[in-house]
Amino acid sequence: MAILTAVVAGALIGLSLGALGGGGSILAAPVLLALGQTATQATTGSLVVVGVTSLAGAVTAHRAGNVLLARGAAFGAVAIVGAVLGAHASAAVPEPVLLAAFAGLMLVVAGLMTARQVRSHRGTRRGAHADRPRLDDPILTFSPTFMCQCPRALKVLVTATAVGLLTGFLGVGGGFLVVPALSLALALPMAYAAGTSLVAITITSTAALAARAGTGIAPDWWLVAALTVTAAAGATVGARVADRVDTDRLSAAFTGLVLTVAAYTAVQALPALT
Repeated sequence: MAILTAVVAGALIGLSLGALGGGGSILAAPVLLALGQTATQATTGSLVVVGVTSLAGAVTAHRAGNVLLARGAAFGAVAIVGAVLGAHASAAVPEPVLLAAFAGLMLVVAGLMTARQVRSHRGTRRGAHADRPRLDDPILTFSPTFMCQCPRALKVLVTATAVGLLTGFLGVGGGFLVVPALSLALALPMAYAAGTSLVAITITSTAALAARAGTGIAPDWWLVAALTVTAAAGATVGARVADRVDTDRLSAAFTGLVLTVAAYTAVQALPALT
Protein backbone atom coordinates (compact mmCIF):
# COMPACT_ATOMS: atom_id res chain seq x y z
CA MET A 1 0.00 0.00 0.00
CA ALA A 2 2.83 2.40 0.86
CA ILE A 3 4.58 1.72 -2.44
CA LEU A 4 1.32 2.25 -4.36
CA THR A 5 0.78 5.59 -2.61
CA ALA A 6 4.34 6.61 -3.50
CA VAL A 7 3.76 5.67 -7.15
CA VAL A 8 0.56 7.73 -7.46
CA ALA A 9 2.06 10.71 -5.62
CA GLY A 10 5.21 10.52 -7.73
CA ALA A 11 3.19 10.75 -10.94
CA LEU A 12 1.44 13.91 -9.68
CA ILE A 13 4.74 15.48 -8.59
CA GLY A 14 6.43 14.77 -11.91
CA LEU A 15 3.49 16.00 -13.97
CA SER A 16 3.50 19.33 -12.14
CA LEU A 17 7.27 19.75 -12.41
CA GLY A 18 7.29 18.97 -16.11
CA ALA A 19 4.22 20.97 -17.13
CA LEU A 20 4.40 23.92 -14.73
CA GLY A 21 8.16 24.21 -14.15
CA GLY A 22 7.79 23.91 -10.40
CA GLY A 23 5.45 23.32 -7.50
CA GLY A 24 5.33 19.53 -7.59
CA SER A 25 8.42 18.98 -5.50
CA ILE A 26 6.72 20.63 -2.52
CA LEU A 27 4.71 17.40 -2.12
CA ALA A 28 7.63 14.96 -2.02
CA ALA A 29 8.50 15.47 1.64
CA PRO A 30 4.88 15.47 2.90
CA VAL A 31 4.25 12.22 1.02
CA LEU A 32 7.24 10.61 2.71
CA LEU A 33 6.07 11.99 6.07
CA ALA A 34 2.64 10.45 5.54
CA LEU A 35 4.34 7.13 4.77
CA GLY A 36 6.06 7.05 8.17
CA GLN A 37 9.34 8.88 7.59
CA THR A 38 10.68 11.44 10.07
CA ALA A 39 11.00 15.08 9.00
CA THR A 40 14.74 14.82 8.39
CA GLN A 41 14.36 11.51 6.53
CA ALA A 42 11.56 12.96 4.41
CA THR A 43 13.45 16.12 3.44
CA THR A 44 16.55 14.07 2.58
CA GLY A 45 14.59 11.61 0.46
CA SER A 46 12.80 14.54 -1.17
CA LEU A 47 16.10 15.87 -2.49
CA VAL A 48 16.61 12.63 -4.42
CA VAL A 49 13.12 12.87 -5.89
CA VAL A 50 13.52 16.54 -6.77
CA GLY A 51 16.97 16.15 -8.29
CA VAL A 52 16.23 13.14 -10.50
CA THR A 53 12.81 14.42 -11.55
CA SER A 54 14.13 17.85 -12.46
CA LEU A 55 16.94 16.29 -14.48
CA ALA A 56 14.48 14.14 -16.43
CA GLY A 57 12.24 17.12 -17.09
CA ALA A 58 15.19 19.30 -18.09
CA VAL A 59 16.42 16.76 -20.64
CA THR A 60 12.97 16.51 -22.21
CA ALA A 61 12.47 20.28 -22.24
CA HIS A 62 15.94 20.76 -23.76
CA ARG A 63 15.10 18.40 -26.58
CA ALA A 64 11.96 20.45 -27.20
CA GLY A 65 14.09 23.62 -27.38
CA ASN A 66 12.66 25.17 -24.20
CA VAL A 67 15.88 25.31 -22.13
CA LEU A 68 18.63 27.90 -22.02
CA LEU A 69 21.31 25.72 -20.47
CA ALA A 70 23.91 28.39 -19.68
CA ARG A 71 21.48 30.62 -17.83
CA GLY A 72 20.00 27.74 -15.84
CA ALA A 73 23.47 26.49 -14.90
CA ALA A 74 24.57 29.99 -13.85
CA PHE A 75 21.52 30.44 -11.62
CA GLY A 76 22.05 26.99 -10.07
CA ALA A 77 25.74 27.68 -9.45
CA VAL A 78 24.91 30.88 -7.55
CA ALA A 79 22.37 28.94 -5.45
CA ILE A 80 24.84 26.23 -4.34
CA VAL A 81 26.11 28.18 -1.32
CA GLY A 82 22.57 28.62 -0.02
CA ALA A 83 21.81 24.93 -0.61
CA VAL A 84 24.81 23.79 1.43
CA LEU A 85 24.02 26.21 4.27
CA GLY A 86 20.38 25.13 4.30
CA ALA A 87 21.28 21.44 4.41
CA HIS A 88 23.51 21.93 7.46
CA ALA A 89 20.91 24.14 9.20
CA SER A 90 18.21 21.50 8.72
CA ALA A 91 20.06 19.01 10.93
CA ALA A 92 20.16 21.52 13.80
CA VAL A 93 16.43 22.36 13.82
CA PRO A 94 13.84 20.38 15.87
CA GLU A 95 11.49 18.35 13.70
CA PRO A 96 8.29 20.16 14.80
CA VAL A 97 9.85 23.45 13.69
CA LEU A 98 10.81 21.85 10.38
CA LEU A 99 7.23 20.67 9.86
CA ALA A 100 5.78 24.06 10.78
CA ALA A 101 8.16 25.77 8.34
CA PHE A 102 7.09 23.34 5.64
CA ALA A 103 3.39 24.04 6.25
CA GLY A 104 4.05 27.78 6.04
CA LEU A 105 6.04 27.37 2.84
CA MET A 106 3.22 25.42 1.20
CA LEU A 107 0.78 28.23 2.00
CA VAL A 108 3.18 30.68 0.33
CA VAL A 109 3.50 28.40 -2.71
CA ALA A 110 -0.29 28.12 -3.01
CA GLY A 111 -0.57 31.91 -2.87
CA LEU A 112 2.10 32.41 -5.52
CA MET A 113 0.53 29.81 -7.80
CA THR A 114 -2.86 31.52 -7.43
CA ALA A 115 -1.33 34.89 -8.32
CA ARG A 116 0.37 33.30 -11.31
CA GLN A 117 -2.99 31.93 -12.52
CA VAL A 118 -4.57 35.39 -12.25
CA ARG A 119 -1.75 36.93 -14.29
CA SER A 120 -2.07 34.15 -16.83
CA HIS A 121 -5.76 34.90 -17.38
CA ARG A 122 -4.96 38.58 -17.91
CA GLY A 123 -2.06 37.95 -20.27
CA THR A 124 -1.41 35.62 -23.15
CA ARG A 125 -2.00 31.91 -23.03
CA ARG A 126 1.03 29.73 -22.46
CA GLY A 127 0.13 27.68 -25.50
CA ALA A 128 1.44 30.47 -27.69
CA HIS A 129 5.09 29.60 -28.02
CA ALA A 130 7.39 32.54 -27.28
CA ASP A 131 10.21 33.70 -29.49
CA ARG A 132 13.59 32.48 -28.35
CA PRO A 133 15.18 35.24 -26.24
CA ARG A 134 18.46 36.82 -27.23
CA LEU A 135 21.56 35.37 -25.59
CA ASP A 136 23.81 38.40 -26.06
CA ASP A 137 22.47 40.45 -23.15
CA PRO A 138 24.80 39.54 -20.25
CA ILE A 139 24.29 40.87 -16.73
CA LEU A 140 28.01 41.01 -15.98
CA THR A 141 31.00 41.30 -18.33
CA PHE A 142 34.71 41.97 -17.82
CA SER A 143 35.92 42.20 -21.40
CA PRO A 144 36.51 44.35 -23.35
CA THR A 145 35.24 46.66 -20.59
CA PHE A 146 33.61 46.04 -17.23
CA MET A 147 29.82 46.25 -17.37
CA CYS A 148 27.28 45.37 -14.68
CA GLN A 149 23.51 45.47 -14.77
CA CYS A 150 23.59 45.58 -10.99
CA PRO A 151 19.84 45.66 -10.21
CA ARG A 152 19.32 42.49 -12.24
CA ALA A 153 22.45 40.92 -10.77
CA LEU A 154 21.16 41.62 -7.26
CA LYS A 155 17.80 40.02 -8.10
CA VAL A 156 19.56 36.89 -9.31
CA LEU A 157 21.85 36.74 -6.28
CA VAL A 158 19.06 37.18 -3.71
CA THR A 159 16.63 34.83 -5.42
CA ALA A 160 19.20 32.13 -6.15
CA THR A 161 20.44 32.19 -2.55
CA ALA A 162 16.86 31.96 -1.24
CA VAL A 163 16.15 29.02 -3.55
CA GLY A 164 19.32 27.29 -2.39
CA LEU A 165 18.43 27.76 1.28
CA LEU A 166 14.93 26.36 0.77
CA THR A 167 16.26 23.42 -1.20
CA GLY A 168 18.84 22.51 1.41
CA PHE A 169 16.64 23.18 4.44
CA LEU A 170 13.31 21.67 3.37
CA GLY A 171 14.23 19.44 0.46
CA VAL A 172 12.15 21.35 -2.08
CA GLY A 173 13.09 22.41 -5.58
CA GLY A 174 12.10 26.04 -5.34
CA GLY A 175 10.68 26.19 -8.86
CA PHE A 176 7.96 28.55 -7.65
CA LEU A 177 10.77 31.08 -7.06
CA VAL A 178 13.10 30.11 -9.91
CA VAL A 179 10.51 30.50 -12.68
CA PRO A 180 9.51 34.11 -11.88
CA ALA A 181 13.15 34.97 -11.12
CA LEU A 182 14.27 33.76 -14.54
CA SER A 183 11.37 35.60 -16.13
CA LEU A 184 11.97 38.91 -14.34
CA ALA A 185 15.69 39.06 -13.57
CA LEU A 186 16.95 37.33 -16.72
CA ALA A 187 14.13 38.48 -19.02
CA LEU A 188 13.16 34.97 -20.12
CA PRO A 189 9.72 34.32 -21.61
CA MET A 190 7.67 31.96 -19.42
CA ALA A 191 7.93 29.17 -21.99
CA TYR A 192 11.71 29.15 -21.50
CA ALA A 193 11.73 30.02 -17.80
CA ALA A 194 9.85 26.82 -16.89
CA GLY A 195 12.27 24.51 -18.72
CA THR A 196 15.38 26.45 -17.71
CA SER A 197 14.35 26.38 -14.04
CA LEU A 198 14.66 22.59 -14.05
CA VAL A 199 18.39 22.91 -14.77
CA ALA A 200 18.87 25.17 -11.75
CA ILE A 201 16.77 22.90 -9.52
CA THR A 202 18.82 19.86 -10.52
CA ILE A 203 22.03 21.62 -9.50
CA THR A 204 20.75 22.92 -6.16
CA SER A 205 19.17 19.59 -5.19
CA THR A 206 22.40 17.73 -5.94
CA ALA A 207 24.44 20.20 -3.89
CA ALA A 208 22.05 19.96 -0.92
CA LEU A 209 22.02 16.16 -1.04
CA ALA A 210 25.82 16.07 -1.15
CA ALA A 211 25.93 18.35 1.91
CA ARG A 212 23.71 15.90 3.82
CA ALA A 213 25.85 12.88 2.90
CA GLY A 214 27.53 11.27 5.89
CA THR A 215 25.07 12.70 8.44
CA GLY A 216 23.52 9.29 9.13
CA ILE A 217 20.08 10.33 7.87
CA ALA A 218 18.70 7.36 5.92
CA PRO A 219 15.12 7.38 4.60
CA ASP A 220 13.33 4.26 3.35
CA TRP A 221 15.09 4.02 0.02
CA TRP A 222 12.42 1.72 -1.48
CA LEU A 223 9.79 4.41 -0.97
CA VAL A 224 12.15 7.07 -2.27
CA ALA A 225 12.92 4.95 -5.35
CA ALA A 226 9.21 4.38 -6.13
CA LEU A 227 8.48 8.07 -5.73
CA THR A 228 11.50 9.05 -7.83
CA VAL A 229 10.92 6.69 -10.76
CA THR A 230 7.26 7.63 -11.20
CA ALA A 231 7.99 11.34 -10.68
CA ALA A 232 10.70 11.23 -13.35
CA ALA A 233 8.30 9.54 -15.76
CA GLY A 234 5.63 12.10 -14.94
CA ALA A 235 8.05 14.98 -15.50
CA THR A 236 8.90 13.63 -18.95
CA VAL A 237 5.22 13.42 -19.88
CA GLY A 238 4.49 16.83 -18.37
CA ALA A 239 7.29 18.55 -20.28
CA ARG A 240 6.10 17.03 -23.56
CA VAL A 241 2.47 18.07 -23.17
CA ALA A 242 3.16 21.50 -21.62
CA ASP A 243 2.21 23.31 -24.83
CA ARG A 244 -0.81 21.11 -25.55
CA VAL A 245 -2.79 21.11 -22.30
CA ASP A 246 -4.61 23.79 -20.34
CA THR A 247 -2.00 24.33 -17.64
CA ASP A 248 -4.28 26.87 -15.92
CA ARG A 249 -6.67 24.11 -14.90
CA LEU A 250 -3.82 21.84 -13.89
CA SER A 251 -2.30 24.63 -11.81
CA ALA A 252 -5.64 25.39 -10.13
CA ALA A 253 -6.14 21.76 -9.15
CA PHE A 254 -2.60 21.52 -7.88
CA THR A 255 -3.01 24.67 -5.79
CA GLY A 256 -5.96 23.07 -4.02
CA LEU A 257 -3.91 19.95 -3.39
CA VAL A 258 -1.03 21.99 -1.92
CA LEU A 259 -3.44 23.78 0.43
CA THR A 260 -4.82 20.44 1.61
CA VAL A 261 -1.37 19.04 2.29
CA ALA A 262 -0.38 22.28 4.06
CA ALA A 263 -3.33 21.90 6.43
CA TYR A 264 -2.43 18.25 7.10
CA THR A 265 1.20 19.14 7.83
CA ALA A 266 0.18 22.01 10.12
CA VAL A 267 -2.09 19.70 12.10
CA GLN A 268 0.89 17.41 12.67
CA ALA A 269 3.29 20.20 13.58
CA LEU A 270 1.28 22.53 15.83
CA PRO A 271 0.60 20.13 18.73
CA ALA A 272 4.33 19.40 19.03
CA LEU A 273 5.14 23.13 19.11
CA THR A 274 2.79 23.91 22.02
